[in-house]
Amino acid sequence: MTTVASPPRRLGATMRRDRWWIQPVFVVTSLTLFGVYTIIHVILNKHYTITAGGAYLESPMFSPDLPKFFGFNTALPWAFLVLWAPLGLRSSCYYYRKSYYRSFFLAPPSCAVAGAARRKYTGETKFPLVLNNSHRIFFYFATIVIGFLWYDAIRGLFYHGSFGFGLGNAIMLINVLCLSAFTFGCNSWRHIIGGKLNCFSCSDTNRTRHRAWQRVSILNGRHMQWAWISMFTVWGTDIYIWLVSSGAFTDPHHVF
Repeated sequence: MTTVASPPRRLGATMRRDRWWIQPVFVVTSLTLFGVYTIIHVILNKHYTITAGGAYLESPMFSPDLPKFFGFNTALPWAFLVLWAPLGLRSSCYYYRKSYYRSFFLAPPSCAVAGAARRKYTGETKFPLVLNNSHRIFFYFATIVIGFLWYDAIRGLFYHGSFGFGLGNAIMLINVLCLSAFTFGCNSWRHIIGGKLNCFSCSDTNRTRHRAWQRVSILNGRHMQWAWISMFTVWGTDIYIWLVSSGAFTDPHHVF
């Protein structure tokens, strides 16, 4: 029996009748705007802290403040020395990979929809996609950044040494909670917690790891949602701090 290959279909060919193109358009628009916004603000390198009235609220895009912590200056905006870790975690995340492969590379743009024709497929074996195999490394460094963001959120609750709370504090706390849910719902963390075990019930340690693995799996089951929610909370937090810092309005808060 002779097998005859079917001719390649044109890009976007499908029998689907739903609006399958909405998700790729949303992904391209959102990620492009977020990327452009982030680069512009980091290059401008200003209006990323609120210090009025004894406050100290810092944008998550500029945390940790390396010059302040380690006492050095750089020719380029120093935030680039920090952002590579969380952005590397996102860009190598399994969910984000699927999103931008489909939306930017059209490989394919959606299920049962013809993608762009390609002469050669190399997967993630060539630069720059081979960097996605370093997802575990990005996770380790992004976890350090999460620790600094928790430090920032707690530090922001004190005004000249007195406890206070306001809208900016609430936004920062929501942001770090969402970022933590995204980061620790990662498959890398899930594997660290419960991986390399042949038996979950063979010892007390294994049973404990199994229970922890089950809880992490709850976050992992909503990894897509946390990926988008946390991206928009970072964006929103930075915009809020930028506006307050530039004098557009004041941050409402109360010191107890």
